[in-house]
Amino acid sequence: MTGDDLRARRANSFGAHAAAYAEHRPDYPATAVRWALAPLGPGRREVLDLAAGTGKLTGVLVAEGHHVTAVEPDEGMLAELVRRHGAVRALPGSAERIPLPDGSVDAVLVGQAFHWFDPPRALPEIARVLRPGGVLAALWNDDDLSVPWVAEFKEASGSSARARDLDLDWLPDHGLFADRAEETFRHSHRRTAESLVATLNTHSHLLVVPAEEREEVNARMLAFLRSRPETRGEFDLPLLTYVVRALRATA
Repeated sequence: MTGDDLRARRANSFGAHAAAYAEHRPDYPATAVRWALAPLGPGRREVLDLAAGTGKLTGVLVAEGHHVTAVEPDEGMLAELVRRHGAVRALPGSAERIPLPDGSVDAVLVGQAFHWFDPPRALPEIARVLRPGGVLAALWNDDDLSVPWVAEFKEASGSSARARDLDLDWLPDHGLFADRAEETFRHSHRRTAESLVATLNTHSHLLVVPAEEREEVNARMLAFLRSRPETRGEFDLPLLTYVVRALRATA
């Protein structure tokens, strides 16, 4: 299997596991969302949650008081989003074909998904739906590897698919966007050993490996977590939320 084939399989692996994704993936810190939208000033905004998945970012945006449109290409993920956020306008679509009019939103936010986009096609399409001066921000949750047990657990959770893991595709420079900025926020996810293993089983690298390998990785992760005093009972998994922001150029 080529690298492109594996990438495509991973990108399309989530829909059949949408309920588990919604149950076990972390949300995003409100502080990160506020920083992403800060250039727009205070007030309720029209925000597109692009590649919204099951609505992990949608829920934070709604709680912050914004009017949200969610766009998601996978039918299973979109159905789960509608089930959990029925009041939100939810549409099928992709970063490369956004079903919204020109200049119709103040901000486009992307949670844990920009690395699946085709930037040469997606960035002009995102710019099309943004108003001049509008915000594009991509957010990623990742393990805080400065914590020793978290770094060791990352090693324990490896699979053959993650051996060719995806690099985070930070927002590339583009003439339609300016004033790029980056920030990192501390976050956490309340877990048990069993629910953290369930979380890892919603990651694409474990969704696409053979069942036998997945079982072996799960047993390895569970044994590690049960051996550590930090992960007995309920515990907070330390996370870092990375945000990259740029503004729609006005000229």
